[in-house]
Amino acid sequence: MLAFIIRRVGQMVPTLFGVMLLLFVLFNWVGGDPSYILAGKNLSPEALANIRHQLGLDLPLPQQFLLFVKQVLTLDFGVSWSTQQPVSSILHSRIGPSLLLTGSILLLGTVLAVVIAALVAYLRGSLTDRLVTLISTCAMSISGLVYIIAGQYWLAHKAGLFPIMGWSDRVTENLLYYLPLPLLLGVIVGLAPDIRFYRSCFVEEMSHDYVRTARAKGLAEPVIMLKHVLRNAMIPVVTSLMMSLPYLMMGAMLLETFFGIPGMGKEVVMAVDRSDFPVIKAITIYIALATMLFNLLADIVYKLIDPRVQLS
Repeated sequence: MLAFIIRRVGQMVPTLFGVMLLLFVLFNWVGGDPSYILAGKNLSPEALANIRHQLGLDLPLPQQFLLFVKQVLTLDFGVSWSTQQPVSSILHSRIGPSLLLTGSILLLGTVLAVVIAALVAYLRGSLTDRLVTLISTCAMSISGLVYIIAGQYWLAHKAGLFPIMGWSDRVTENLLYYLPLPLLLGVIVGLAPDIRFYRSCFVEEMSHDYVRTARAKGLAEPVIMLKHVLRNAMIPVVTSLMMSLPYLMMGAMLLETFFGIPGMGKEVVMAVDRSDFPVIKAITIYIALATMLFNLLADIVYKLIDPRVQLS
């Protein structure tokens, strides 16, 4: 196990280098000269030269890339071009609301999806199974934006059950007052595809020989589902879950934008709108690192769930 982890960490180094090189090319060659964006209407040669010197754009390209590598290694991406605040402090203040929102959505949505999927897989072919599958298919065909707008209008504006938007500095107030509606909508949006995916995983496992053998031995259906089918079906479930974890840092951009939640998703939208390259580069690097780490964690969890899995 330790040798596998060391080998995988070693493989992350060239992957991260490739991400840094791609980012550098995109922002420095494809993205154009940011000094023109920062200068605004003051396009005098002196102002442009001063801005380029402050950003290090007057340095040779290899030296600029080494400066970017240093920023990645130290996780210090300088200051925001639009607010002049340190990028690290901006992201630090945004990660909490995003984790609170998306973490709650992921936890509650996964539990509900696994339970419902296991139930309809056990009742496969029945009216309940067909009805849940039909509802899930119809729900998947509706854009998440429709759920958000309809939820805000009917549940918040018309019924007055929830605040339309807002966020507080107090965690308790957010949990009890501001979080429930975006949490509800986020779970509803992700529930339908998860149910269909997890149901197919359970149905596939229930068709294997070991399930028929367990039934022939007289084991009760709940025991077969919980002790055998659920455990073996957890590998694709863990894969789906681990692929979702890195994007917790991004937050739910639509939910945060519509509900005024000061999270990472809303910060990304604002950074793109303002062409705030340091913030965009920092978030991209963080997501790349999180993706690699959670992929490693997924392989380790596979081994814990099923000892037959060979780590290579």
